[in-house]
Amino acid sequence: MRRPVRHPRVAGAAAALAALAVLVAPAAPAAAHNSLASATPAADARLATPPSEITVRFLQKLNPELTTVVLSDAARRVVPTGVPVVAGTRATVTVAEPLPDGTYTVAYRVVSTDGHPVQGSYRFTVADPAATAAAPVSPPPTAAPASGAAERAGRDGGPGPITVAAGVALLACALVGGALAAGRVLRRRRAR
Repeated sequence: MRRPVRHPRVAGAAAALAALAVLVAPAAPAAAHNSLASATPAADARLATPPSEITVRFLQKLNPELTTVVLSDAARRVVPTGVPVVAGTRATVTVAEPLPDGTYTVAYRVVSTDGHPVQGSYRFTVADPAATAAAPVSPPPTAAPASGAAERAGRDGGPGPITVAAGVALLACALVGGALAAGRVLRRRRAR
């Protein structure tokens, strides 16, 4: 026969430690995937002068053989650029010709250290203020997620680390709350 728990604080602390272990364990594999840390030009930037190069920086070191950066215009035509030059966590492509006013998409594909491919895209706009007054720039027909939304949604279309962590945290809280409530019910029954 089991002995009743005489120290509810000890039981609560044990349940909290178990919940913490559940939260930390699934975060390790999700953290292994690479993700975009910053870009120049930045996502949704509106530039008065066209950039001569595009740089994307990631959280992990890049493999030059497995790194792709492509620039396309609003009509989804590929804009000529140089081959990505990779230095540590950065990949830079040189834009071959000056970009006319318009909206551009930077698409990237890299491989994480765990071998998982990560891809995504973002937009920026080149708009000479004098030319924009005469003809407004129209965005391309499809929308790419903003940088923060991409982190929540996952760069490869799956749930991102923030979404997974939030789900696990809710599950852990529900389990701990259920365990504490069950303990109270058992203590009350035994006290009768």
